[in-house]
Amino acid sequence: MTILTPNSATRFILDNTALMAPPHVPEVLLHLADEAHDLWLRTEDELAAIGLPPPFWAFAWAGGQGLARYVLDHPATVRGKRVLDFASGSGLVAIAAAKAGATEVIAADVDPFCATAIALNTEANQVEVEFFGTDCIGTDEGWDVVVAGDVFYDKPFADRLMPWFAALKARGAEILIGDPGRSYLPKAGLEPLGVYEVPVTRALEDAEVKRTTVWRLA
Repeated sequence: MTILTPNSATRFILDNTALMAPPHVPEVLLHLADEAHDLWLRTEDELAAIGLPPPFWAFAWAGGQGLARYVLDHPATVRGKRVLDFASGSGLVAIAAAKAGATEVIAADVDPFCATAIALNTEANQVEVEFFGTDCIGTDEGWDVVVAGDVFYDKPFADRLMPWFAALKARGAEILIGDPGRSYLPKAGLEPLGVYEVPVTRALEDAEVKRTTVWRLA
């Protein structure tokens, strides 16, 4: 079995991605897969063989792009605040929050590759972001704002998220969600803040442009 190390993760990412700006967030540079379909199919099998998840971190998903766009266009949302970017993936929204003036930004993701991907991406953007590699659902470290892009794709996951989000909201945190119409987005309790037409890769989505809404938990 191959053992993932920081060096091997760095080499894998640099070999399989290129530094580029997501189409809807040109202010941010990310190490992204330029041949999305080939990388996804190849690495899905390779990573599964060593017990690691598919490379979600290698793509700028629509929900994250919309959320990052909103944060950059409305910097007061995060300026001077402690921000958690939940299920951060590439770190796109975390980087946007740092650029928008957040006092502290934490990117959380359970995929061990994300630690390296986010470190490379924050270095490329010259910002500081702390990484949490544990499942933080149910925890509360006093964040002022919690941002989450593209998290409602799976029902059991969505069912775990909403009570946690509700508890954070009840004690005063702002919860912002970027979603392009995933199946398990709650049908009630959300207030729309903005709508974006986000270009995405057709290899991984059902359209070349995804209509993406940024929601606030009401």
